[in-house]
Amino acid sequence: MTRKPLAQLAQKYMDYDMISIHTDLPEFPEGRIRLLHAMLAHQPASATRKEMLAVVASLVQMGLDTHDMVDDGPAPERGGLIAMRARQLKVLAGDYFSGRFYNILSQAGQIEMVRRLGDAICELNRIKVHFYSRMKQMKLDAEEYLLHGAELKSGLFKSFTHLMGGLYERLWPEVVGSFARCELLLQEMARMEKPGVLGGSWGVWHILQEGTEEDRRAVVEKKDDPSLLRPLLDKYSVSEKLAGLLGQAVAHLQSLLQRLPSDKLAKELQPLVEPFLRAIGPVRATAMTELG
Repeated sequence: MTRKPLAQLAQKYMDYDMISIHTDLPEFPEGRIRLLHAMLAHQPASATRKEMLAVVASLVQMGLDTHDMVDDGPAPERGGLIAMRARQLKVLAGDYFSGRFYNILSQAGQIEMVRRLGDAICELNRIKVHFYSRMKQMKLDAEEYLLHGAELKSGLFKSFTHLMGGLYERLWPEVVGSFARCELLLQEMARMEKPGVLGGSWGVWHILQEGTEEDRRAVVEKKDDPSLLRPLLDKYSVSEKLAGLLGQAVAHLQSLLQRLPSDKLAKELQPLVEPFLRAIGPVRATAMTELG
């Protein structure tokens, strides 16, 4: 199934006028949903439920991502009553999406899946607490940032592993984890083009790990000032380093896809890799496609 029908299936359960009119929502997790849907389509025991399970994964991930958009700062600093209501709507939207997934699975008699997703959500919340605490304390290193970020993107999808069999079951956690790392690196590359969101990006943790004492101190002091932070990110060639890391991650993802039992599936999944290949440049992308 293509992107449009999958997104439309999920949208039916997310449409609610108050939410759509009054608050912004996170980006639909298209790549991971299409990846899950394609993998389930090749599992005899799960193929007939692939659309329902893809919708459920969409709702849970959108609920988690919507809650992550909630600003926990004091309301007056963010525009008073209007901002407070927007924050409340994000909380309610996340809860609404979560309630919809529970309703779908309950009606389908998939109580075991409800339990597994509930456990996954609890684990992801635990990871978030640790991750954000380390960030606030400025104690992360660059690789830890990527590891935690990829786990937050892939953790929910790993709870579907038991629905797969044989080599698929063994490969799925690593495939979706590798795909999530590629997504995260691509997002970090895009952040470099948006000065307002540079604070807390991978480049900050890279400089804190590899920079001079003077530059590390400057990053801590300037982390909320894009105009002062950007020259430091350029000095340490952060964009180029991100492209290099993405190249390595895509190469690993391609190698995993080639190990899948079905050549047909590997071919079906190739379009999901294309955005990553384009981002790392035509020369490198061509070489990696030939290797795959």
